Amino acid sequence: MSNKSHRINHKVRVSPVRLIGHEGEQVGIVPVEEALKRAESVGMDLVEVSPNSRPPVCRILDYGKFKYEIAKKDKQAKKKQHSLQMKEMRFRPKIDEHDFQFKTKHVREFLLAGNKVKTFVMFRGREMAYQEFGKKVLVRVIEELSDVAVVEQQPKMEGRHMNMVLVPSAEVMREIRKTKAEKVNKKAEEKRKSADHKDTDDTEVLKEVESVENSEQEKI
Repeated sequence: MSNKSHRINHKVRVSPVRLIGHEGEQVGIVPVEEALKRAESVGMDLVEVSPNSRPPVCRILDYGKFKYEIAKKDKQAKKKQHSLQMKEMRFRPKIDEHDFQFKTKHVREFLLAGNKVKTFVMFRGREMAYQEFGKKVLVRVIEELSDVAVVEQQPKMEGRHMNMVLVPSAEVMREIRKTKAEKVNKKAEEKRKSADHKDTDDTEVLKEVESVENSEQEKI
């Protein structure tokens, strides 16, 4: 449900409601008036979170914070959706073996880097009469990359192009996430070691100062 469609406080008119308290506890089914009083007593809002339930479900919470959390989750979801960049690779219906292997190699590299790849065959002039050649090329691409790719969009004609979309397989994405996590952990470990080294240097300096002071006192 979007932020704008939530009914809050006195806009919640249906009674009774199933109430969830401000600490997440199940209060139970209560008159809406009682729910409002409970919300007011803790300085929070009564928010209808599930209007289609019978009775509707309401929660006592800070509505401003609630909206912020929803917006944050929406942003993260959109970011996740667009995290895969779309690359493109063009093939010809009568491509020679060298070019096919060269282009397929690059598609593999895109996939292993975590990118979607739109692969397409472009038909010129009379080549439109030989669409089956284009499909054979794309099917072969699928077969060549079956160890790293999943077909998101099967080959289909769009104008003079036969397009399909490949995405990295689940195994490839797991490896990418694992590699990223290892890099993050490595950086964190390097920072920790750097901080420990600095603390050690500071300790050594203090020891040297104390040694000099003691030596001076002995001379006196």
